[in-house]
Amino acid sequence: MKFIKGVAVAMVFLTLQSCFVAKDYTRPQEVVTAKNFRTDQLPQDSLSMATVSWREIFTDPMLQNYIEEGLNNNMDIRIALQQIAIAEAYVKQGKAGYFPTLNGTARASHQEFSESSQFGGVSSANQFELAGGLSWEADIWGKIRSTKRASDATYLQSVAAHQAVKSRLVANIAATYYQLLAIDEQIRVTEETIKTRTKGLETTLALKEAGSVTEVGVKQTEAQLFTARAILVDLQKQSRLVENTLSILLGSAPQQITRNTLNEQTIDIPITAGVPSQLLSNRPDVIAAEYSLINAFELTNVARSNFYPSLTLSANGGFQSIEIDKLFNANSLFASVVGGLTQPIFNGRKIKTQYEVAQARQEQALLNFKYALLNASKEVSDALYAMEAATQKIEIKESENEAYNLATDYSEELLDNGFANYLEVLTAQERALNSSLDLVAAKNNRLQAIVDLYEALGGGWQ
Repeated sequence: MKFIKGVAVAMVFLTLQSCFVAKDYTRPQEVVTAKNFRTDQLPQDSLSMATVSWREIFTDPMLQNYIEEGLNNNMDIRIALQQIAIAEAYVKQGKAGYFPTLNGTARASHQEFSESSQFGGVSSANQFELAGGLSWEADIWGKIRSTKRASDATYLQSVAAHQAVKSRLVANIAATYYQLLAIDEQIRVTEETIKTRTKGLETTLALKEAGSVTEVGVKQTEAQLFTARAILVDLQKQSRLVENTLSILLGSAPQQITRNTLNEQTIDIPITAGVPSQLLSNRPDVIAAEYSLINAFELTNVARSNFYPSLTLSANGGFQSIEIDKLFNANSLFASVVGGLTQPIFNGRKIKTQYEVAQARQEQALLNFKYALLNASKEVSDALYAMEAATQKIEIKESENEAYNLATDYSEELLDNGFANYLEVLTAQERALNSSLDLVAAKNNRLQAIVDLYEALGGGWQ
């Protein structure tokens, strides 16, 4: 009869455990589809430029060296590595949760009693103790398992965060390097313009002596020359500031940056975005957001388990004696074993509050995960369209620049033959310079869009 009752109690216990044991995490339904990219250029296969190493994307040897240097020395990278070390320590702690805790105690005490105390004529007493205590909690409701999984998720989140920093750093170094090359090209164009306008001023002075041009034409030519020189000063200042920015990205003090030219930059790999679902596996910030959700989910399991009783086993034993020289005597041995089931009843609503907070944090983490996916699709869409627009603009600006250069040549030829006003020449020259600078900017914008797309797809950290 007692055996039947024991089996019944065990069955009830196992039934309760199956109802309340910690739940397993399941990934939320994907919220990104092809329409989020707002483009007709998505391939039907899984090929994505994000899976290509940054060394194959950015083939400039100097740029590759700078990226390597940044990955080794950048402060954000080093900070992220320390965060991984912190999370790894918590993972080790989570694994140790399955094992019992062991404490050792060494104690010596001395007491003086009053003559009217309950100890009668005893005036003083000594107590010496050397003991150990062992305590273990059974993981009935999956509390320890969930705590371990939460620690694992935090560690993996820190790894993904480190990967996100690497991806962002690679993109920032490449983008800053390309910006520097674009400024160099604009400086070259402006310096050529200054040389041309200096010669033009000499020609204008000669035409004035010949009576073909008035003083107004001379001053307008001088003003154009001063304008070009002012543009050059601004570009040189911008170049210095961008060099300083790149130096900080490399983890070094501001310094001169050695580089190649803009015209030498080629990106020959296929520009493909891959299928939308790859954002879940390629984007490190999306990966980190999901691990944050997993962490919050497991901590909710922990908070839920606090409603149910905990089973603990504890054992204590050691030596205890009133005389130090008899402490290790066999008669001084003592031991105790206690098994207990603790059920919270009233605790000032602390457990319920902890559970409600855990649920709210889990919902926050879910919303952050969904937002990370939506933001990722937005960045991919932006980069795809920016790259397409930049490519179209380069073609337009090349045609525009060719037209303005021809207009400048024709107007100068007409002026030499007395068939044009010098104001027409000045206007054509000014527009030709602006067009040349815009063409350089358009080429840089395309390179920047490719870098942005590479980062938006989650490339750079592999």
